Amino acid sequence: MRHKVLLTGNNETIINEFFTYMDLNFECISTSQRYDDIMNHLKYVSPDAFVYCPFNENFDDLKRFANVARKISDEEIPIVVIGNPSDCSELTKIAPAMKATVLHKPISSANIQRAIEKIFEEKRELQKDTEEVVAVAEKIQKTEKYTARKNNTLRRRADEGPEVADQLKKMPERKHILIVDDDSSVLKMLKGYLSERYDVATAINGKVAVRFLETKRTDLVLLDYEMPMENGASVLRRIRSNRKTADLPVVFLTGVTDGKKIQEVMALKPQGYLLKPIEMEKLSSTIKGILN
Repeated sequence: MRHKVLLTGNNETIINEFFTYMDLNFECISTSQRYDDIMNHLKYVSPDAFVYCPFNENFDDLKRFANVARKISDEEIPIVVIGNPSDCSELTKIAPAMKATVLHKPISSANIQRAIEKIFEEKRELQKDTEEVVAVAEKIQKTEKYTARKNNTLRRRADEGPEVADQLKKMPERKHILIVDDDSSVLKMLKGYLSERYDVATAINGKVAVRFLETKRTDLVLLDYEMPMENGASVLRRIRSNRKTADLPVVFLTGVTDGKKIQEVMALKPQGYLLKPIEMEKLSSTIKGILN
């Protein structure tokens, strides 16, 4: 099944390359730069990616696209901008917060195709990771419900004798940890080490982590500081800006050893930071110090 690619912009040469050289891999659809036309295509075509090909666009055209880009981002449709460095630079000035993959001309059709296919592959991986996080969260939720029922039973029976009351007091409560890192080997290693003592969930990037925290709870976040797309600093700001997670303990995992950069990390006021490669004893004592 071919992915649908919606194209617009003044650079007809690039748009024609899609229809001529990439039509076997992509279902190419073009639209005008009118806001209503683009919105209707988004609604009725449901593209997998939106490609903007600017060429000497005026300020109003670029401003209009910036407004369109916000709508497209809300739909989680990847945006690709292909053009001369000067055209792309003007767009970046007008829409500095726009999340897009920017490809500068000259670039071959084959490289354009590879770049877009990579975006689709990363989106599939993100969807897979999200599904895994949801599955883990559901498992944790079931465990929490079981523990709650067990505790309620013991509380109801506490008046049966001191033995039951003592059992209730001694019952340990497993804490939950969310690990966020774009390196799957780090996630696997840390989860394997911590799972014996804690309930552990993992997220391959910041976006998945934020989605997890929107509906599920955790007691501590181990957060990689340097990640593509959305780094640890950005994720921490989103955690702190949410009333539900504002007080959630966060420990940065970072390979940064430069003193000035470490000061920048600590200026975000995490509960701690651990240098990579992670020393497991240091990790364990840090977690205990926070959760206890």
